[in-house]
Amino acid sequence: MEIPPPTAAEQSPRSLHSPYSLTPARDAAASFAELEELKAILLAGSAHFEVAVVAEAHTAGPSFPLYTASIGSADPRAPAVGFFGGIHGLERIGTQLILHYLRALLFRLEWDELLHRQLEKIRLVFMPIVNPGGMWAHKRANPQGVDLMRNAPQRAESQVPFLAGGQTISPLLPWYCGRPGAPMEAESAALLRVVGEQLASRPFSLALDCHSGYGFDDSLWFPYAKTRRLMAHLPEMFALRTMLEQSHPHHAYSFEPQSNQYLLHGDLWDHAYDHAPPRHVFLPMTLELGSWLWIRKNPRQLFSRHGIFNPMKAHRTKRVLRRHADLLDFLTRAAFAAPNWLPSDERRAQLARLATVHWRPRRVLA
Repeated sequence: MEIPPPTAAEQSPRSLHSPYSLTPARDAAASFAELEELKAILLAGSAHFEVAVVAEAHTAGPSFPLYTASIGSADPRAPAVGFFGGIHGLERIGTQLILHYLRALLFRLEWDELLHRQLEKIRLVFMPIVNPGGMWAHKRANPQGVDLMRNAPQRAESQVPFLAGGQTISPLLPWYCGRPGAPMEAESAALLRVVGEQLASRPFSLALDCHSGYGFDDSLWFPYAKTRRLMAHLPEMFALRTMLEQSHPHHAYSFEPQSNQYLLHGDLWDHAYDHAPPRHVFLPMTLELGSWLWIRKNPRQLFSRHGIFNPMKAHRTKRVLRRHADLLDFLTRAAFAAPNWLPSDERRAQLARLATVHWRPRRVLA
């Protein structure tokens, strides 16, 4: 389905304080498909979305804006859900999943009365391409060679996998954290600023960050990645996991702390979670799409940098987009109904005991 052309009233998106335009790029070499699709969606939906450029990513050639789009309740205490993608430039399927959901949301606004009622009480925040410079250059890291998901200042409390857990040796090697003591990269700082101002500042919020590339199964990971200690909001996360099991009993997600798989330095979501106001409930999750399954079905993808992290066949891409749309919709519904399921007092203590047993730390890769 194509995005309809914008009306005259839609030519000036709300809150877009930037020299960047949402019109198509004149030079195709100075852009890429996902960025052009995002711009088309935001332009067509500018009567509904509050669009902003929160930072710029600079390369040796063009510079790229980091767009956010928000929609829903203006009440600063309303629950919110944030959807993020493209932190690793090679993992385009995560960005495509968010764009797929954002496009469907735009069309539903034309007829879905229940959606409008939902948006009266919740806020949705989208940042589909956190690392546009890396995506343009077909690289995992940003243009400075920094792996943004290892760029926060905290260090893991135990041994991490060699290189993969984050390294400060050189940007010429993968998984580079950045120079010790240096400020975070512009893209990392922008993501954390969006989280702090639009999500964690609210009494309740969720975040989903879409990645790909690890394992044969799809996983939902939550803090911590730096330690085997369990997060303070384990009862709330266990309640969310239980609702997902009950409402989608045939889902195929592994739902666990990331530390159950491996530890790493500088995880952005660990940093964001630790800096959320203590009285607020902020539940960040990473969706890790298992790309090894696509490689097993089509081993030739191993010889393509793009193919290691993304489905190459069109029908597999469509299947991924269909398969995970329910998860994004589930999270928006969970935010809307948060007062009905967030545990308190005795129930919270009971869930804490169940969650601790269910997610007890196990030996990690090293």
